[in-house]
Amino acid sequence: MPLQVKHLGLPAVLLLNMADEAQRFGVKVEPDLLSQRLGLPVQPISAKYGSGYAGAIATITAALQQNRPLVPVTGLDDHLLSDTELATELASALDGTVQMPLRLSDRWTTRLDRILLHPVLGMPIFFAAMYLVFQAIYALGTPLQGWLGDALAWFRSIALEPITAPLPPFLQGFLLDGLYQGIGTVAAFLPVIFLFFLFMAIVEDSGYLSRSAFLMDGLMELLGLDGRSFVMALMGFGCNVPAILGTRVMRSPGLRMLSMLIIPFSLCSARLNVFMFMSTALFTASQAPRVIFSLYLLSFGAALLTAALFKGKFPSHEPLVLELPPYRFPTLGQMFNRAWCEVKHFWFWSRRFIIFGVIAIWLLNNLPTNVPPASAQTLSGMLGQAMQPLFAPLGINPQLTVALFFGFIAKEVVLGGLAVIYGTAQEGDLATALAQQLDWVQAYSFMLFTLLYVPCLSTVAVLKSESKNLKFVLLAVGWSLGLAWLASLVFYQGARLLGF
Repeated sequence: MPLQVKHLGLPAVLLLNMADEAQRFGVKVEPDLLSQRLGLPVQPISAKYGSGYAGAIATITAALQQNRPLVPVTGLDDHLLSDTELATELASALDGTVQMPLRLSDRWTTRLDRILLHPVLGMPIFFAAMYLVFQAIYALGTPLQGWLGDALAWFRSIALEPITAPLPPFLQGFLLDGLYQGIGTVAAFLPVIFLFFLFMAIVEDSGYLSRSAFLMDGLMELLGLDGRSFVMALMGFGCNVPAILGTRVMRSPGLRMLSMLIIPFSLCSARLNVFMFMSTALFTASQAPRVIFSLYLLSFGAALLTAALFKGKFPSHEPLVLELPPYRFPTLGQMFNRAWCEVKHFWFWSRRFIIFGVIAIWLLNNLPTNVPPASAQTLSGMLGQAMQPLFAPLGINPQLTVALFFGFIAKEVVLGGLAVIYGTAQEGDLATALAQQLDWVQAYSFMLFTLLYVPCLSTVAVLKSESKNLKFVLLAVGWSLGLAWLASLVFYQGARLLGF
């Protein structure tokens, strides 16, 4: 690529990242000589430790200040090199400028891979490690979530209630019980989201995520997928949207389409909010992490089932070529920066949906104004009752139905919507209200439906833009809805038959 850029006449600087790792493995590079051969400035850097940044910025600044004529778009093809020319010039540029040892030795990586990539023990170790990650997130995140929730409640009582006291009751209720309570309930889960991305940064940046793709490739191949599909599904644990965009690296159309079909079943951070709250409210401290882990396993199960059923419709024969990097441990700065950026993105991306959903649900709960809030006579009550023939067999009551209905916009709305619905319906906080109205079978059925049903509006939009096929989008939406309804029905009715 630098050679092609050079022949296009574009101002460019070549940055050689991982300079620290090259030195550790005995890879020697002569930047000045390489710069002469390429006709481009060359600067070694280490993004991990920040070394070489000052020189890189100075070099880039100097390159930008050069007035070089650009090649017109119509003449691009005339300046691009053929594969043969590229190979010849590349060999000439690298001759004497890069010295590679005969073998890159990394004892720690070799020793760890003997265990972590073991054909029998590799997958159990991976799932055990992920289980411990979820245990740690729950153990650390629950107290932080509680403290932030208490702080938000204190701010409401000490500041917001006195300020809004002179307002009309309808407007005061909208601001406090609608807007603030709904958004605050979601905001209280930001520490949990932060911890999730913090631990996932360790798993991904350490090189272990690539190993999981290698371990899963054999199983994925049987389902018409490959290890990259598994990695994209794991990326979907953060957000389904970038995971679907990541399928662009797949050249096979069938592999891309099948991968896009399974990614929306990944338990994203928005759904994690709902599950963390409900598992805390309706299960014991020892049961809650197992409930969360079971939902992750079920998300994998739904993806594998989907792939098995639809692999014939989206065939692919593209082989997997995967580089396994050496094990690295990210710096504290990397981990916290990554987690902070992800949380910031989550909050700024989702807050518009949360605000819209919370306002809509509060209005449905309080209109018309001449009936009790959140009663069967309100708009939300009528909507929930109208959909009960579909959801009553699943153990999902009218209040939960309304939250699911608006969850199609964004799953973040589900938790905020529940806070509004139950906050105006009766005294006490949301956790108490849910515990009084639901048993664990109803709660798990609701979580199962939330896990599997229609992905959020953003995911549907990116499915359409990436597939450019409306029939494919309708298939993805219809299949997820049908699978969610069937899975919740089987679970709820089966649990009741067994006496739970």
